Amino acid sequence: QVQIVESGGGLVQPGGSLRLSCVVSGVLLDDYSIGWVRQAPGKEREAVSCISNSRAGGITTYKDIVEGRFTISRDNAKTTVYLQMTNLKSTDTGVYYCAANCCDYVCSPDNTAFDWWGQGTQVTVAS
Repeated sequence: QVQIVESGGGLVQPGGSLRLSCVVSGVLLDDYSIGWVRQAPGKEREAVSCISNSRAGGITTYKDIVEGRFTISRDNAKTTVYLQMTNLKSTDTGVYYCAANCCDYVCSPDNTAFDWWGQGTQVTVAS
């Protein structure tokens, strides 16, 4: 059974950085494509970034407004996926969820339909 735990959220000033971590257990991480999805207060969930499994070539996707500021990476040996966020803006505030799809799924930039989800970690960007 897939278990997902996020960490690394917090309060940061505009222009600052945070690194989110997503630990995936119970399965072989290399079989899974992992996405980060965020939800701002009063808004729907939106896809932020995704990294495909090795079968899909490990391709990465980013929401256009975070491209160049956020970097997704994975360390299969540590069963962890990271989201490095730099030059954070107030509009990046929200709960960030890590989510997973198995096997033949290939990341697409706008997809929020994942089968397994973590509990989320709060990111607040404010001065």
